[in-house]
Amino acid sequence: MNSNLPVVSLFSGAGGLDCAVERCGEPPLVHDNTGSPLRVAVATDYDETALQTLSLNFPHTKTLCGDIRDTSTSDILAAGGLSVGDPTLVVGGPPCTPFSKSGFWVEEKRNSSDPNASLLDDYVRVVRESKPEAFILENVQGLTYKTHKAQFDRLMAGLTAAGYNPTYKVLLAAEYGVPQLRRRVFVVGRRDGKKFHFPETTHSGESERDRIVDSSKLPFVSARTAFKGIKKEKLEDSEIVEGTYADLAAEVPPGQNYLWHTDRYGGKNVFRWRSRYWTFLLKLDPERPSTTLQAQPGPWVGPFHWSNVRNARGDIRARRLRISEMKRLMTFPDEFEFVGGKREAQRQLGNAVPVELGKVVIRSLMEQLGYMCAEQPSSVNGTQISLL
Repeated sequence: MNSNLPVVSLFSGAGGLDCAVERCGEPPLVHDNTGSPLRVAVATDYDETALQTLSLNFPHTKTLCGDIRDTSTSDILAAGGLSVGDPTLVVGGPPCTPFSKSGFWVEEKRNSSDPNASLLDDYVRVVRESKPEAFILENVQGLTYKTHKAQFDRLMAGLTAAGYNPTYKVLLAAEYGVPQLRRRVFVVGRRDGKKFHFPETTHSGESERDRIVDSSKLPFVSARTAFKGIKKEKLEDSEIVEGTYADLAAEVPPGQNYLWHTDRYGGKNVFRWRSRYWTFLLKLDPERPSTTLQAQPGPWVGPFHWSNVRNARGDIRARRLRISEMKRLMTFPDEFEFVGGKREAQRQLGNAVPVELGKVVIRSLMEQLGYMCAEQPSSVNGTQISLL
């Protein structure tokens, strides 16, 4: 197997998609770092700390820190020792803030006038000028909303004009074995004109939109299953939810949120119905996948762990998730290391692509390009894959 097919990574962050690139040949949820014909030759981002994390975990990858709008394609290729036409893939997820639901309270984002949306054009520019065999672009589902139609249409038109045939699909991470109800749009295109076919889902279960379960597929991976085998850690003060809503957060049952404390549920009648974001005082349901992990949560934003803890005074309190738990929800390898403190690590994780979701898309593309043999994934043979 050729292990030197070069990949250019844009908007790399801490390296979620990069991790998927270099592990795309591995069976689902198995991390032995031996199963990919691809290697990330060069990774770019404006976030120096995130790139330090990437370098720590991928020491062979050259990194280029800076604003993509001020970085030429030739400089990117040169950093990776590449020429035009050399890259097998260009991958990346331009910052999703302009298209994220959580930013819709800002008028310029609702109106799709956020200047950061132009970063899509720079992704197209690098694809056009570097001429990879194929590309993969990942972003939040909001990019496909009607409010962003102009940007999305321009993206697709630009990729088509560059000589590719882009196709897109919104994927639910839980349907591919990720223990998280995270929806992301993937745009994929091949230079040879052939259409990319998205992989079939392998898992089924209830989500916020779907109550119909396909019994022929594996059940969604639950948070409890994802956390199985994590080493016990000492409780830190920063993990304990204290402050204004501490008592209310502790009283919320697993799988519930602030709505528990409205006149329609069994808690205290404190909040008006649907007056807050869904993640406010949200606790994980141990028997279901997690909701989307937040990159920069406020003090009352979950998901919190389903089990309460006691503070130094003996008061019952909710507990914030640990980095080891967040890595499991994002299907990062346990050994993956982050530069920075806990808050910084969560920011990097929340902004990343779930590794298993990236793996299944990249693996499918590599099979269709002829670089990998199409094999029946071990996650769909009727046996649940172990997370250990």
